[in-house]
Amino acid sequence: MAIYLTKESKILVQGMTGGEGMKHTRRMLAAGTDVVGGVNPRKAGRTVDFDDRSVPVFRTVRDGIEATGADVSVVFVPPAFAKEAVIEAADAGIGLAVVITEGIPVHDSVAFHTHAKARGTRVIGPNCPGLITPGQSNAGIIPADITRTGRIGLVSKSGTLTYQLMHELRDIGFSTCVGIGGDPVVGTTHIDCLAAFEADPDTELVVLIGEIGGDAEERAAAYIRAHVTKPVVGYIAGFTAPDGRTMGHAGAIVSGSTGTARAKKEALEAVGVQVGRTPTETAKLVRERLEPPERGSSTATD
Repeated sequence: MAIYLTKESKILVQGMTGGEGMKHTRRMLAAGTDVVGGVNPRKAGRTVDFDDRSVPVFRTVRDGIEATGADVSVVFVPPAFAKEAVIEAADAGIGLAVVITEGIPVHDSVAFHTHAKARGTRVIGPNCPGLITPGQSNAGIIPADITRTGRIGLVSKSGTLTYQLMHELRDIGFSTCVGIGGDPVVGTTHIDCLAAFEADPDTELVVLIGEIGGDAEERAAAYIRAHVTKPVVGYIAGFTAPDGRTMGHAGAIVSGSTGTARAKKEALEAVGVQVGRTPTETAKLVRERLEPPERGSSTATD
């Protein structure tokens, strides 16, 4: 199984005919993703050839859904048009909207998240790499060839760290990897993914990647204490970040002791989450939880 995305998912790409949309649609198709159409009102009726597959372009998301049965939209449109794109997808009844676009104004994100939630559409992002269920489907920009199907679920604020942990643990593999994005306002949270991974029988352990700023990781820790029975291993980016500075993502700002990597690490460790100081150490902790030493292998004497 997987969370949110499977081989049955049918994907529309809003902005498919742009430079980024074309590049990543080709990569998604190469990964086996069922991309059933693009959306561009000015190019409706055309088809775009990607190697051995031709993908139709629709005028609206609703047209695409009616023609193909699409249930996922991946959004590559420019920031100024992202709010309208997500609202259009939600109004058309799309189940999942994956918003890759970065640089979207916060007030626009608040508006489309509120609208999508009211319509029953799950939003992942914005400013995120998307999500991948290895061997089944890839919605976004995550490289599909750096890992394989396996037992680990991953939820991360950081795209780069998502890729690094996927690569370091590629021999064990992943059920689903979700990059939720690092903006101050995101649609799907650590908690949402923790709940989904807890319910997924094929996920044995969850890797949670956070970063400085805000209190998302502290809230995730409280949720883990109350609801999560599977082991969770964490990593918090930003141990060396100076106070009061925005570091990388728009949401990664620290004020005093609030939002620091140390405070987040302590909150997670207080509920039994092992937290690595580096991505490599985090991968080592995962291995120790999933591959405990064989009995009788100790050299200690009684």
